[in-house]
This record gives sequence, C-alpha cells and structure tokens, in this order.
Amino acid sequence: MTLTPLWNDGVIISIHAIVAIGAMVLGAFQFILPKGTSTHRGIGTLWVSLMAIVAVSSFWIHEFKVFGPFSAIHLLSIIVLFYLFSGIRAARRGEITKHKHQMTQLYLLALLITGAFTLLPGRTMHAVIFGAS
Repeated sequence: MTLTPLWNDGVIISIHAIVAIGAMVLGAFQFILPKGTSTHRGIGTLWVSLMAIVAVSSFWIHEFKVFGPFSAIHLLSIIVLFYLFSGIRAARRGEITKHKHQMTQLYLLALLITGAFTLLPGRTMHAVIFGAS
C-alpha cells in the first residue's frame, strides 16, 4: 500500500478520499453504538459534515465527463446532500424510523457501494491499496 497515487492526483481528490474514509469509519461506529445518546448526536453531526464535504468536493473532480464536465457521480452528490438535509430534518421532527432509513441508505449507497467502485483497476484507490496496475 502506498499513498503516492493519492497525493499525485491533487489536493481535491486527496481531501475527497481522506474525508470519505473518515465518514466510512464514523458511520460504522454509528451502527454499533447506542442510538439517541449525546455521543450518537455528536458523531452524527461530524459524519454529516464529512459527508457534505465529500459530496461538495466531488463537484471539482471531473474524471468521467458525460454531461459537460459532470457525470452520474455528480448526480449522486446532489442526492447525498438532499438525503443529509432530509435525514437531519427527520431526526429533529422525531421521525426516527425515517431518519434511520435515510442515513443507512446514504451509508450503503454513497460510501460502501460507490466506494467499492473506487477499487476498480485504473482508479486511484486501487493503486493506493493494490499498487499500480
């Protein structure tokens, strides 16, 4: 494993990847820790902030240009921002089932599934973890 490919891809991709990894780790803790506690809310606030940074930073990443400078990943970023807002609103309104459902979907889709695609050969994270292909 080497971080050189990550640093070579520039500041935005480095920030995007590091913050996404942080969000993945914090999200995993949210699944195993008790819900409704001040710890849950604190970690949740940090997780939402990290997810917003990941989503917003993606708008400056243009590896796959499909619609002008944008791709389907950028559409996912808009969905992530909507789900973050909606999930927070649900929690504040006491709609805990909706909150849980939306945040779980976000974690699975935006971090785990999308994150798995970053491990494909030719992608930066593949080079970081498995070496250059």
